[in-house]
Amino acid sequence: MQISSRFTIAIHILACVETFGKEHKITSDFLASSINVNPVIIRKILSQLRNAGLIEVARGAGGTTATKPVDEITFYDVYKAVDLLEEDTLFHFHENPNPDCPVGKNIHMALEKLERIQRAMEQEMRQFTIADVAGQIRQCM
Repeated sequence: MQISSRFTIAIHILACVETFGKEHKITSDFLASSINVNPVIIRKILSQLRNAGLIEVARGAGGTTATKPVDEITFYDVYKAVDLLEEDTLFHFHENPNPDCPVGKNIHMALEKLERIQRAMEQEMRQFTIADVAGQIRQCM
């Protein structure tokens, strides 16, 4: 199981918006050149971020801007925007374990701890913001 690269690409997008937004129009082509992926992928993720209310995208060469200060946009916000989870769960249970097997009959109950793991991960994601990423990048420039 792995969180898709959409998450890290979305973080990259928002870091570019924060880092370059005052000097450049942040377009899908501009972002694609930084991230080194096809602009179509960028446009899909921009759409997800826009639908989540994290960015505004002006059509054409208008550019992309964050809808609120980047110190208020958490990793969790980005994760929820781009990594669409089935039924809001990170771990998907296999549907039909054998009810005649002692393991099969009890496996779902025994794996309830996975929900706790997901909640802990999500809580940790709320501790980090796009401002943290942009600040760290600025230190390296």
